Amino acid sequence: MHPHVSWILSRQAALALILALVAWIFASSNAAVSVLIGGSIGIVANLGYVLRAMKMTTGDDPLKLYRAQSAGEGLKFALTFAGFALVFWGYKEVSALPLFLGYASTFVIFWMALLKQR
Repeated sequence: MHPHVSWILSRQAALALILALVAWIFASSNAAVSVLIGGSIGIVANLGYVLRAMKMTTGDDPLKLYRAQSAGEGLKFALTFAGFALVFWGYKEVSALPLFLGYASTFVIFWMALLKQR
């Protein structure tokens, strides 16, 4: 796996753990679990995107690269949708705000990765 991908995924996991600890200290254990689940949905979706897009990426043909990115995004959307559907179906005690904050926190790492490139 590319080092940038490993960096992003590991930082997403670390941020989710830190936010879960903060939620546990200041709110409740249920909020902490909800943050972890939200962060996990983002991490799994991003991992699915990377694996799908990298599997299809060969050569420098722009059309193939575009199709690989589109396939990766499609899988990422499906995994995100399925993750939230499973949570709302199976975990009735979920705290919605911490869940979505945990998921949204995964996007912060993308911005950090962009800044790291500079």
